[in-house]
Amino acid sequence: MLRDIMVEVVVNGIGTIGKRVAEAVKKQEDMTLYGLSDVSAGQGLVTLLSPEGELHGTDLYASNEKGLEQLKEDGMHVEGLLKDQMEEVDLVVDATPSGVDEMNKENLYEPHDVKAIFQGGASDDIAEVKFNADANYEEASGEDFVKVVSCNTTSLSRTMSAVDEKFGVDEAVASLVRRAGDIPQDGRGPVNSTIPVTDVPSHHGPDVQAVMPELDIKTLAVKVPVTYGHVHMVNAELEENVSEEEVLEAFKNQPRVNLIEADAGFDSTGKVHEQMRDLGRKRADMQEAGVWKETVTVDDGTVYWIHMVHQESIVVPDNVDAIRAMFDMEGKEESIEKTNEAMEIE
Repeated sequence: MLRDIMVEVVVNGIGTIGKRVAEAVKKQEDMTLYGLSDVSAGQGLVTLLSPEGELHGTDLYASNEKGLEQLKEDGMHVEGLLKDQMEEVDLVVDATPSGVDEMNKENLYEPHDVKAIFQGGASDDIAEVKFNADANYEEASGEDFVKVVSCNTTSLSRTMSAVDEKFGVDEAVASLVRRAGDIPQDGRGPVNSTIPVTDVPSHHGPDVQAVMPELDIKTLAVKVPVTYGHVHMVNAELEENVSEEEVLEAFKNQPRVNLIEADAGFDSTGKVHEQMRDLGRKRADMQEAGVWKETVTVDDGTVYWIHMVHQESIVVPDNVDAIRAMFDMEGKEESIEKTNEAMEIE
């Protein structure tokens, strides 16, 4: 039975993912951004809470005592400790570093019976349910703790679920070309090298199977010296013969897959980046998985495609959907539609 409620949400950890999730939560009609929490005044936090920032006026809390001292030293106005707000909060989206999230679960969320969502970098045992809105929305129903899978896993789950639900996938192989670091992570570069992930198959296949357990998928990966986007090259053997037009239609009907046209000039991740800027997307974010239309090819029962992943933003809508799923607020399609509309994902 669906519940008509308003959920009070705190975002803990205002980094690459946390700041975007906080902005997304604030846009939802059935959620309230109760506050932000962190341990120091990073650039993103300072900017968002400044008079010109999108989250100006949002209450700021310290994640722990040391963080309270540091935030005050950094000149931030802090309402107090996050632990003192646990009775007022329904859920925390935890976007803190791996390891810190486990301590938060043990010391904050579990003792106060507060639900929490963790990110793809968290350990696998932090939550029993691994979440992707397209692949396994219903599994998060009533759960106290959920882990939203990583950017790479999210994109593979979206594209694979679109194909698998329509035609059935016997087995799949994906080769991942991963960015070396995000744009602000200047400490990682310049990287004048291509770095193979020598664990073969890579962990991305089992990660996808955490949300699509029946899917037989193997993956390989390399890191390359770029900052905007991963690129995946996928081939999937199907259970039935289909045409390229049918596969394209399946992607079109997936609300978080964007068909990119190389022939229209968008034949690189850099040009897609520029397109997002021209469209007025904040930070040039692309929350959809971007499939290059021209790469969708069917040959003897196997479909091939190449898609790109904006690593900084693709998981944000799934965090929002996870909140609704955990509180049984909406069904899958309704939640995805609400989130997309509020975030202006077309």
